[in-house]
Amino acid sequence: MSAAQHAETAQHAGDHTENATHGAEEGFDAGTVIIEHVSNSSHDHPVLHLPHIEIAGIDFSITKHVMMMWLVAGFLFLIITMTTRRFLAQERPIPTGLMTGLEWLVQSIRDSIVLPNVGAKWVNTWTPVILTLFLFILMCNAVGLIPIFEVFGLVDRYVLGNGYSADSMINSVLHGGTTATANYNVTAALATITFFSIMIAGTMAHGFIHHWKNLVPPGLAWPVYILLIPIEFMGLFVKPFALTMRLAANMTGGHIAILSILSLVFIFTQVFESAALGVGVGFTVAVPLAVGISALEIIVVMVQAYVFTLLTSVFIGMAINVHH
Repeated sequence: MSAAQHAETAQHAGDHTENATHGAEEGFDAGTVIIEHVSNSSHDHPVLHLPHIEIAGIDFSITKHVMMMWLVAGFLFLIITMTTRRFLAQERPIPTGLMTGLEWLVQSIRDSIVLPNVGAKWVNTWTPVILTLFLFILMCNAVGLIPIFEVFGLVDRYVLGNGYSADSMINSVLHGGTTATANYNVTAALATITFFSIMIAGTMAHGFIHHWKNLVPPGLAWPVYILLIPIEFMGLFVKPFALTMRLAANMTGGHIAILSILSLVFIFTQVFESAALGVGVGFTVAVPLAVGISALEIIVVMVQAYVFTLLTSVFIGMAINVHH
């Protein structure tokens, strides 16, 4: 489905370029297509434009990544709330169906990620935070592999008959990528949660003053602190920065790789002026490679959600268990 999603975007960009240049002057520009796909410009292609809401030069129009986050958050809230309430409403609560999977997930995150890092005393305090991060990141990553907006766009064009109309809000969502966690603003916000969680965890466990004292070990010669204190202070910001870059770069890289391979179809068609050659390259090279990378992306989706939450738990545990 991810390959179909990127193929549809590439096809749309190719058709748009061909219509704009009458098929001759400019042709297919792979770089423009790829950048447009992974970008999230609120000025060029907003889903809902809010012209009068702009603060400090920031356009607060609703982009596709914002809409995707709202959909993921709303879906998770609805499903988990309904499942939990149905379970608690039973006279003898016995987990069945979706509740069984949810209970297994909660217990796995608590026992395998949070407990070994923060300890038994604080495990119930920080499990909800880690679990929320894991579910949100995992769902955002996974939804990026499903061509949800592309399906909406096709229905809008061919079923509702709006074609490539610029006035169609649904048609506007075809521009840009759909993986919210490929947006560095999103991953930076998630990493900011991690940063403040570290501060709060250390303060709760040791008090505000002692938390900052724990940044460096006691008993060292004073010249060492001149070098060590700035390094440890920088480390407070390096940790969330690394989380930001790792998640966004991995999710963006997959989309760029898939779209680059699928662009071979249009490049060969344009260079050799043969649609048959382009189709042949697509069936023999581009599509099989894109499917393989899409399968690899499924693993990346799960691994990146796990790594982000595991490192968050480790950093929180370091602030709590200083003696370790």
